[in-house]
Amino acid sequence: MSHLYDPYKSTSPLLTPESSSPLPAKTWQVPRRDFLKTSAAIGGGLCFAAYVPELAARALNNSPANDVSFAPNAFARIAPDSLVTIIINHSEMGQGIYTSLPMLLNEELEADWSKIRVEAAPVDAAYNHTVFGLQMTGGSTTTPSEWERFRKMGAMARLMLVEAAAQKWSVPASQCHVEKGVVIHNASGRRASYGSLVSAALQLKPPTDIPLKDPKQFTLIGKPTRRLDTPSKINGTAQFGLDVHLPGMLFALVARPPVFGGKVENFDASEALKIKGVRAVEQVPSGVAVIADRFWPAKLGRDKLKISWDEGANARLSTSQMLADFSKQSASPGTIAKKTGDAAAALASAAKTITAEYDVPYLAHAMMEPLNCVVDLRPDSCEIWTGTQFETVDRANAAQVAGLPPEKVQIHTTLLGGGFGRRANPASDFVVEAVHVAKIAKAAVKVVWTREDDLAGGWYRPMWHDRFVAGLDAAGNPTAWMHTIVGQSIAQGTLFAQYMINKEGVDSTSVEGAADILYGIPNLQVDLHTPKIGVPVQWWRSVGHSHTGFSVESFFDEVAHAGGKDPYELRRQLLANQPRMSAVLNLVAEKSGWGKPLPPGRGRGIATHFSFDSYVAQVVEASVEKDGTVRVHRVVCAVDCGRVVNPDIVKAQMEGGIIFGLTAALKTEITLENGRVQQKNFHDYQMLRMFESPEIEVHIVPSELSPTGVGEPSVPPVAPALTNSIFAVTGKRVRRLPIRAADLVAGSGARS
Repeated sequence: MSHLYDPYKSTSPLLTPESSSPLPAKTWQVPRRDFLKTSAAIGGGLCFAAYVPELAARALNNSPANDVSFAPNAFARIAPDSLVTIIINHSEMGQGIYTSLPMLLNEELEADWSKIRVEAAPVDAAYNHTVFGLQMTGGSTTTPSEWERFRKMGAMARLMLVEAAAQKWSVPASQCHVEKGVVIHNASGRRASYGSLVSAALQLKPPTDIPLKDPKQFTLIGKPTRRLDTPSKINGTAQFGLDVHLPGMLFALVARPPVFGGKVENFDASEALKIKGVRAVEQVPSGVAVIADRFWPAKLGRDKLKISWDEGANARLSTSQMLADFSKQSASPGTIAKKTGDAAAALASAAKTITAEYDVPYLAHAMMEPLNCVVDLRPDSCEIWTGTQFETVDRANAAQVAGLPPEKVQIHTTLLGGGFGRRANPASDFVVEAVHVAKIAKAAVKVVWTREDDLAGGWYRPMWHDRFVAGLDAAGNPTAWMHTIVGQSIAQGTLFAQYMINKEGVDSTSVEGAADILYGIPNLQVDLHTPKIGVPVQWWRSVGHSHTGFSVESFFDEVAHAGGKDPYELRRQLLANQPRMSAVLNLVAEKSGWGKPLPPGRGRGIATHFSFDSYVAQVVEASVEKDGTVRVHRVVCAVDCGRVVNPDIVKAQMEGGIIFGLTAALKTEITLENGRVQQKNFHDYQMLRMFESPEIEVHIVPSELSPTGVGEPSVPPVAPALTNSIFAVTGKRVRRLPIRAADLVAGSGARS
């Protein structure tokens, strides 16, 4: 059930435990790869120091009218009834940050957890990512980037409330402590609730010295804690983009070209305008918009349009031809991304060499909630309601289309029914389009993408081809490793290119997981071909690791078997200088019973992968039926993601990533023929169903190091662990995804 609310009274619902325009370069400060290399050492201290003078004022400006709440900074607001509102500057799309970030803040604030509320932050520099310099959610960076800042925000508020009570009682603050939102004087036992101290705390200046707890004193961090957003999702009050309804709001659907890059030549709207409720049909840059009183008249009107398209240069695109072209291109070396030793010389002297080619397809994000955006455009302002991962970028691009300065554009970030990167679009495509439609509608309008629109709408995970050559010595140990990658850059042609593509032309996201493998192979070369193709591509959950995880770990299994080695033991040998990865590898082997007998017809496969500063190892148990159908019975996962804030959320993210990765391995691909996407809906772009889901075990390695990413690192290793298990039980190598039953039936051979 959808919940309708008055959007002019609140920037977002409160969640409780009970209930392609240019962006200024200065807004993007540090490339994502640099963050991933250094996030373990990152704290929010510098950012905190830079923003402290402005935070309280901004928080008060953003609070409701006549609110006498105490807002010591932009992230916390405490009301006279002791309710604590925590303003979250990252988007909640199911990953649990509307719980984990409040846990960080309240670990230091020590308010009564039952009185915690959550509110989405407005777009403001105060809420910028501590490393990237813009307001966004992605790269599995939310908790690592906010690990220190949110705790300092809570500690600041606690110190000021304790000081307010101490002054009231004329005692030193050092003689007071707090318990569940109450300040207590140690000697006399006098008590004052946080709410009763609001007025007094408002008169104080924020402290400049804000010590944080010793982790040994943590009472909330590290404990399983129920999610704050669950009740509202159960009772229907949770606010997603599709739920937003404004008074007098219109609906719109856009007919987009059937081929990427196509243009409208002309259109006939006469039949569409006969549909009751259709208000207008107008051309916009992305196609032809049908504007109506409700969704279905807009949908029916769009179905009645007669449009002649100039299909442009991409009308002959075919993924089968791309596959052949990629394979041919990979036969020659590309631009060097990583070179250690002399792989070519080592191959020439190797006792044995093996080669293989791997392919993965374009993939859609396929969120459960399709793209949507509500825009209320007025002469001097623009308000937008949508589920976005890219507030700063979207506001800048929307402002340019609206002809307004960015500060006149307000974005209300709703809950996201899935994102996986699609709602962090470099061109803000679904937001910019909605602003164009609003200019025509002359009223608030909700632009909705149907599931068919979503799947055919582009901005996919790129299609990739990988060619490997490995050399082994007489003892079966790998001495040389050459890896050639072919696929599109996700940064090329965007404002992010200057940060993600080096001077040699290598997009770091194209080679991540390959150029930085942890195995101690003495002679290694990774090179890259980056063809320019007219299919829009962008980040997809785990980004480049989503393809290198499969190809690298599958080929490593081939290397192990070619050298007569146990795949687990060879990994142990080559990870001798990687203690954290070795620990997860050994843990997953132990918990999965590696080497122990399995029921007849089952095989085990193993894989590891390092991504987003986290270490993951997985073992998959699978079987293959006579008709080639693959059954995944069990997945055992071990993860080292630094200090854990909420173990339940870590486990949920590992489980979700495993299901996401298995879906891609077993089910999904986007193919093109004559420039047209062939998949239409979930009948031919299928999701893994509940009855197909395996038993999943997640084991977390205890750590006292700073938190690292958990939203994406479990995706890369699951496909190779599965295909390695298929080899173990059938002797057939799977080198292309998704897995085809025809490749695994008796008497056939998997593509090699």
